[in-house]
Amino acid sequence: MSLIPGVVTLLITWWFKRLNFSLLVQIIPGVLTVIAALILFYIGFVNIRGFEGGAYGILAFFLIIFAIISFIIAKKGVKAS
Repeated sequence: MSLIPGVVTLLITWWFKRLNFSLLVQIIPGVLTVIAALILFYIGFVNIRGFEGGAYGILAFFLIIFAIISFIIAKKGVKAS
């Protein structure tokens, strides 16, 4: 279930990287994915609970992994000044 939003995040990050946007713009999809994952985890843990809430937690975990990969894609090739 997290594959579709995760792949969309990676594609948008790659597209921003290819268009040579600034690093701040390139990390926006990853940041939004982290925020969405935290909100989903909170909803699953506090409001839903149980096995259904666990599914939200698993979704949030994999979205965080996709966000980390997105940060790596955005950071790759950026030289420190």
